[in-house]
Amino acid sequence: MLLIAALSCAEQKQKDMPDKEQMKTQLNQISNLLQDSGFTRAMAETLEAAYYIAEKQPVPSFTAGDIDTAQVKKSIKDEKIATGIAPLYALECGIGQLMEVYNGTPVEWLDKIIDNKLDSAQVLILNRFANATWKAGQPFRGLERIKRPVFISSFFLPEDEVQKDYDHILSTAKILRQKMTDVKDSSISHQLQRINALLQDKQFAFDVAANAEAVYYTTLHKAVPPFLKPGEDTATQSKSVLDEKIATNIAGFYALECGLSYLATAQNALPLKVLHDIVTDSLATPEKKLFERFANATWKAGQPFRSLDRITRHNFTPFDLLSPSEIDKDWVQIKAAAEKLIPHIQ
Repeated sequence: MLLIAALSCAEQKQKDMPDKEQMKTQLNQISNLLQDSGFTRAMAETLEAAYYIAEKQPVPSFTAGDIDTAQVKKSIKDEKIATGIAPLYALECGIGQLMEVYNGTPVEWLDKIIDNKLDSAQVLILNRFANATWKAGQPFRGLERIKRPVFISSFFLPEDEVQKDYDHILSTAKILRQKMTDVKDSSISHQLQRINALLQDKQFAFDVAANAEAVYYTTLHKAVPPFLKPGEDTATQSKSVLDEKIATNIAGFYALECGLSYLATAQNALPLKVLHDIVTDSLATPEKKLFERFANATWKAGQPFRSLDRITRHNFTPFDLLSPSEIDKDWVQIKAAAEKLIPHIQ
């Protein structure tokens, strides 16, 4: 009996090995595409078209006029805030996912994060959301940033990079928790309404971003400089119109990638199998909602880069307060990204 059991175990390992190697191969293919500027542009064009088609509107030309060379003036202050605020959007959507899976309230999860009471599976969720929102901001800062060594599938990130993500989650949780003190015993709905107000608060965005930059320098054991240099409050810089258009429309791809990476790590799910389930509407409801949360997180992360005023719009709200029609927009992006990605994965 022991011999039979041992043989059975060995056979199972042999069956599992190809899947694990195939999983890594597929994730590596996706990782390479993340740094491919040509694919990024093509994906962005696909996702913009998907948006207009879903809205039953004519699809405009992606490169109309002189967009290849056109420049636009952008606020330096807004970009600095947008760069530092990403962990807040990761935290909001990540906590929503934790509540979906494990129940609890936003404040209870903030306390668990701050008190270091999360297990590894829960930390993984937050780290993947943090990486997704970080990725979404990079092409806004400059499309060349997608070529950096750390712009890879989160599955392959070294531990020190993953820790950076969690450091930002933790520091942001502390700031958010301070603003939730008077609603800590309130209903989930009441707590979400407070988070909604904070998401749309420009001063809170500034405070979170300044704190995130301070955490970054502190972890590098460097002196923390002023968040804004003299004159940056009103200064502008020239940015590529095409780069911003690509950045605006590529968020769904980063949401898809981080969702695939999460499922590969948490469930040993083959990316190509998940992609096929997405495009054939065969994905289980919990996983579908997970991808929708990732899409909402990456969409949020891009909005302040376009203009800080955009965070005050009615649909800039916690995922769990969104209308079904708004969530459908997130799914449109995930599904379109999956359809575009499948031919490139083996």
